[in-house]
Amino acid sequence: MVCLIQRVTQAKVTVNNQVIAEINSGLLVLTAFQPNDDSKNIIKMTKKLLNYRLFPDDNDKMNLNVQQIGGDVLLVPQFTLAANTQKGLRPSFSSSAKPAIATMLFDEFVQNSRLLYPKIQTGKFGADMQVSLINNGPVTFWLET
Repeated sequence: MVCLIQRVTQAKVTVNNQVIAEINSGLLVLTAFQPNDDSKNIIKMTKKLLNYRLFPDDNDKMNLNVQQIGGDVLLVPQFTLAANTQKGLRPSFSSSAKPAIATMLFDEFVQNSRLLYPKIQTGKFGADMQVSLINNGPVTFWLET
């Protein structure tokens, strides 16, 4: 499981010219699944994501997590993050989970995240999404399980 997390002041997802999700200060999380991912990966990633300290404290050090600042989280499925880009000039998606499996895993990730933290918005799996954001910092991290 791969998550590219970005600290944002705002982010939104649009599908067919309709805004389907929108957040203010918090995290935009682009998420991909690999063939061997399972519930254990989801539980581990959810805990890591919600507790990862990338917001500044009173001393301007990254010591606070999204829950501590009361921020929003926008989870967006993005299978291309799991692509193999080692050879040639075209990505291979053999390292990405099959769509049917990835859909179930994404749904489980969303449910697990909402159980632990209520301020969760989502993109739409399989949709042609337009994602816009204002990256705060910029601060971006790559998390893997």
